[in-house]
Amino acid sequence: MHLISWNVNGLRACLGKGFLDFFRAADADVFCLQETKLQPHQIELELPGYHQYWNSAEKKGYSGTALFTRTAPQSVSYGIGAAQHDTEGRVITAEFSDFYLVNCYTPNAQRGLARLDYRMAWEDAFFVYLKALEAQKPVVLCGDLNVAHQEIDLKNPKSNRGNAGFSDEERAKMSRLLAGGFTDTFRQLYPERTGAYTWWSYLYHARENNAGWRIDYFIVSNALVPQVGDSVIHADVYGSDHCPVELILNG
Repeated sequence: MHLISWNVNGLRACLGKGFLDFFRAADADVFCLQETKLQPHQIELELPGYHQYWNSAEKKGYSGTALFTRTAPQSVSYGIGAAQHDTEGRVITAEFSDFYLVNCYTPNAQRGLARLDYRMAWEDAFFVYLKALEAQKPVVLCGDLNVAHQEIDLKNPKSNRGNAGFSDEERAKMSRLLAGGFTDTFRQLYPERTGAYTWWSYLYHARENNAGWRIDYFIVSNALVPQVGDSVIHADVYGSDHCPVELILNG
């Protein structure tokens, strides 16, 4: 099973930058998007052979997720069942026969960590949500989780320490997740690989110089680790300030 996740930073803009070319070439079984920045009625997207599921923010032009899958899920839910966290279209959960797939766009702590308190509350509620799912069957979590976990996961860790996405608080929540029965598939397979990033600022020729951050993930319940065939970063794919990431699950 091939799964793709991509923060498209505005799907309508990305459609003009080769989205469908990559979508067709990837030929994934499941394709997850974050930061769609639209309401479903604002787009007519023809994807023959795929079921489409959308979760849009109440605020127009903001956040939002989408999930396209060849196999119809057994069930689909939106949000995490917490009213204070479910107005921004950040989570779609699809239940398949062997696992739950959770497509997530984690809130950004913002400049000066202005939204860090909310981010911490989100992290706690989301962790409880994931563990409740896992009590029923294994979980595959994908998306833009808005944190570089370790220094190896960004180009300039020293100058960015304490900034949004690399604060001690956000990193500690990721550590808790990984200690709580989940595995970062890319780091499991490539523990020492440097220069492996999924997001680059539009400033200072960051992408040209590969001065990036790895903040987009496929994370799986430990029970699924033996089925992980590969975890791939498609850094050569443009169209957004993020690149797509891919998980290959065997069995």
